[in-house]
Amino acid sequence: MQYKDYYEVLGVTRGADTAEVKKSYRKLARKYHPDVSKEKNAESKFKEVQEAYEVLRDPEKRAAYDQLGRDYRTGQQFRPPPDWSQRFGHSGAGSQRFSDVNGFSDFFSSLFGGAQGAPPAEADAGHLDVTVEEAFAGTKRRVMLNEGGRARAIDVQIPPGVGDGQSLRVAASGGSASLRFRIKMRPHLLYTLQGRDVHIELPLAPWEAALGAKVAVPTLGGKVELTVPAGAQSGQKLRLRGRGFPGTPGGDQFVIIKLVTPAAGSAQEKAAYERMKGEFDFDPRAGWP
Repeated sequence: MQYKDYYEVLGVTRGADTAEVKKSYRKLARKYHPDVSKEKNAESKFKEVQEAYEVLRDPEKRAAYDQLGRDYRTGQQFRPPPDWSQRFGHSGAGSQRFSDVNGFSDFFSSLFGGAQGAPPAEADAGHLDVTVEEAFAGTKRRVMLNEGGRARAIDVQIPPGVGDGQSLRVAASGGSASLRFRIKMRPHLLYTLQGRDVHIELPLAPWEAALGAKVAVPTLGGKVELTVPAGAQSGQKLRLRGRGFPGTPGGDQFVIIKLVTPAAGSAQEKAAYERMKGEFDFDPRAGWP
C-alpha cells in the first residue's frame, strides 16, 4: 500500500495546532465538496481531506501517526512497523475499542483498523462519525474490533433520521458482549441542525430580494424551487414544510435570507449605484433615535 502524508493533504505543517488544522480542513472541504465543487476528481479529493482530518483532529490518532516519523513520502510503498500495535497502544489511541474504517483507504485501515480490547459488558464502544446526508437517509458502517488478538468486522445499521449524540446498540453474537455506539454528526458546509429542523442560508442579490425571485434551494431530499417574496429582508426566514429530518413528527427546513451586495468594480457599476442612490428615497438608519 502507499503512504499518505496527511499534513501534505491538508496543506499544514507538522507543528500546526488544532485551529490551523480545522481552518485548512474547512477551506479544502468547501473547495472539493461534491455538492458544490466543479473541481476535477472532487469526490476523491474530498475523501482524502476527510481522511486526513479524521487523523489530525484526534490527538491520539495524530500522536500515533507521528510515530511513523518524517522519512516517508506520499506514494511511497508502506507497511506498518512490526511493533506497530504495541507502539500504537502506548500512544493512548489503543484505548479505543473499535475503529470506523468505512470509506477510508487501506493505509488508514492498516494503522487504525484494529484497535485493542473489546468491552467486557455492554458499554459505549465509541463514536461513529456520520455526515448530515447519511444521518438523514440512513447508512451502514463497518467497524473492526480486535478481541483477544483476533479481528472481527461488524456492520452497524444507522437508521434514517438519527440524531447527533444518539446511541445505537449492536446485539451480542457468538458470545461477544453487546456494544453501544454513539452518533457524532460531522459539520456541514450548507446545513445546520436544530433538533429535526434543518437551517440553510440563502444568498440573494439585492434585486432578487427587492423584486422577488424563484430560486432552486438544496434540501436533503433534493432541490426545491422556492418563491422569494418581493421585499424580502436579510435574516428573514422562509419555511419548507416537511423538508427536515424524518421522524414523528418530522422536521422542516428553514431558509434564512442573506443579502449579498456586489462590489462596484467598474465605472459602469459605480454609475449604477450612483443612480440608485439618487432615485431611491431610502435611509437604512431611519429607525435610529
